[in-house]
Amino acid sequence: MTHTIRQKTKLLNRVRRIRGLVDAIERALENEADCEQVMHVIAACRGAMNGLLTEVVEDHIQTHLIDRLEAREPDSAQAAEQLIDVLRRYFK
Repeated sequence: MTHTIRQKTKLLNRVRRIRGLVDAIERALENEADCEQVMHVIAACRGAMNGLLTEVVEDHIQTHLIDRLEAREPDSAQAAEQLIDVLRRYFK
C-alpha cells in the first residue's frame, strides 16, 4: 500500500478545499470583485496547493527514504529529516 493510499481521505479533503477555493476565484471574477479580494483568494489557493504538495513530498521522503535509511545509515536519515524541515519552511 502506498503512502498516498494510506492518506487518501486526508489528501482528498485537501483537494476538495482547493476546489472550493478555485470556485471562489471564479465567482469573484464573475462578480467583478475588487482586485484585493481576488488576490486574497488566489493567495489562499496557492497556500492550499503548497500545503498539499508539502504533505505528499513529506510522506514520500518519510516512506521511501527515511524508513529505508534509518536501519543502514542514520546520518542519511537525519539529512532526509532536515530536507523535510526545509520543504515545510519553503512552502509555508
